[in-house]
Amino acid sequence: MNLEIKKDLASNWFRILQNAFCDDIIKLENNKVKFKSTVWKRSNNKDEGGGEFRLLQNGKIFEKVGVNFSKVYGKFPKQFQKNILGAEKNPNFWASGISVVMHMKNPLIPAMHFNTRYICTTQNWFGGGMDVTPSKTDTKEKKDFHQILKKMCDRHNKNYYYKYKKWCDEYFYLIHRKEPRGIGGIFFDYKKKNFEKDFKFVRDVGITFQFIFNEIINKKLKKKWTKKDKEMQYIKRGRYAEFNLLYDRGTKFGLQTGGNVEGILMSLPPLAMWK
Repeated sequence: MNLEIKKDLASNWFRILQNAFCDDIIKLENNKVKFKSTVWKRSNNKDEGGGEFRLLQNGKIFEKVGVNFSKVYGKFPKQFQKNILGAEKNPNFWASGISVVMHMKNPLIPAMHFNTRYICTTQNWFGGGMDVTPSKTDTKEKKDFHQILKKMCDRHNKNYYYKYKKWCDEYFYLIHRKEPRGIGGIFFDYKKKNFEKDFKFVRDVGITFQFIFNEIINKKLKKKWTKKDKEMQYIKRGRYAEFNLLYDRGTKFGLQTGGNVEGILMSLPPLAMWK
């Protein structure tokens, strides 16, 4: 299959997913809150692509949720080339993806994160994943979440769940605090052996996240919470911010490749606390 067709298929899927996620989020908010859309360009001087950053704040359910789509291309800065697969000798790249971060008003509903991407240098690959960060332990929710992920992964390869769960656990870990960010999920990168199979898996990851966030929110939507629950959420959000600013590869990639700063930092919670 021609590389340009692969790029179009991946990019179009990420855009479809952005619309689908936003439609569901607005329905959950009973159509009473709207997304603010910001269309941006990577460069004002030449065509290097761009994207659309959608932000919804102060809803009844979502305190802050960002749904970000991008399709960018150009050349990596020299200092960044050696860190990217296939860019060591040729700085040209093309990348498209979708990223979602949800921070909830109800502290009993966990923060949720999802992203998938397709990157082309002299090599081409998919990456992404999803994870959940509760501020209060819920053993059943954790079990259900991982069962859904395993079932989805098993449809494609029986080894995927264990491999990508381990990768997620290792990645979303705050080294300086010696603690995980949340209850894990799956994380994968450098999927480049078979475009058709890999793209099928990536689509399934997106559809599964759509099911998961609707399921979790609807189950806990009307649960009562206390002032102490909210304080715990703020403290957990502080940890979330620490991880994203210190360790997150997507944040670093976006900032170092001329991405939209507001969109890149949309993962940061609206309010946090350190104690």
